[in-house]
Amino acid sequence: MDTFASFARAVNRFVASPAATAAAFATVIIWAACGPVAHYSDGWQLLINTGTTIVTFLMVFVLNNAQSRDTSAINAKLDALIIAMENADNRLVGLELKTDAETREISEELQASLADQP
Repeated sequence: MDTFASFARAVNRFVASPAATAAAFATVIIWAACGPVAHYSDGWQLLINTGTTIVTFLMVFVLNNAQSRDTSAINAKLDALIIAMENADNRLVGLELKTDAETREISEELQASLADQP
């Protein structure tokens, strides 16, 4: 298994947990409590700003990886259902890979056919 995929999956599970939320709250509370001791200095503010910026920057990539994997899996499952259905519109298989114009055209045709139904 891909090492990054395993790492991204583990991070995704952790950040979605109550423990991660509690850790984030605890970090902010501890940082805020240290404000009077640090005389609300620039360094005190820089600490939280730098920390949150770094975490946010890294999480964008990790969570995007996990979301992309989930989306690909869902698309594959939906494609399998479309293919398995006898009267399904097979143009919908791989719709996410089609051009914007093709997607728009199929969408408009589907909406028009729905409007024609009683």
